[in-house]
Amino acid sequence: MSKSESERPIKPTLSERSDSSSSSSLDHQEMHAPIPTRPRLVTRKSSGTLIVPRDSSEVGPIAHEYEADDVRAMSPRRTSEDLENMGREAREELHRHATALQESLLMLFNRIEAVKEEHDKLDSNNKFLQKYIGDLMSTSKITSSSSRGRK
Repeated sequence: MSKSESERPIKPTLSERSDSSSSSSLDHQEMHAPIPTRPRLVTRKSSGTLIVPRDSSEVGPIAHEYEADDVRAMSPRRTSEDLENMGREAREELHRHATALQESLLMLFNRIEAVKEEHDKLDSNNKFLQKYIGDLMSTSKITSSSSRGRK
């Protein structure tokens, strides 16, 4: 056995690679299953740099010409009149929406003012009743103390 043969790694056979759970019949059979190899990568040429000087003719949008039956040529095209109509409709819808929001805001403001007025009215009536009850209590104390003194 030469030195190069002793350095070469020995590939285990299928029976040596199998784990302990495999059956003993496989240990005695010699299976010739080829080990798959990865296909070689195709060598490609480098794309190089993508930097182009500003004044180059390659800078700018590229105009594409599509055939009549190409899907990209069949996309709907809008005329300037269509765009103006769409813009006008969008502005009208926004105006209607803004008007509705302003009206609802005004209704909320009016409702808040009405609630504030009602609150102030109830507050003043509450103060009046507290004063009236306080006066009644002091009057009843005066009358009760004077009636005790007479007895």
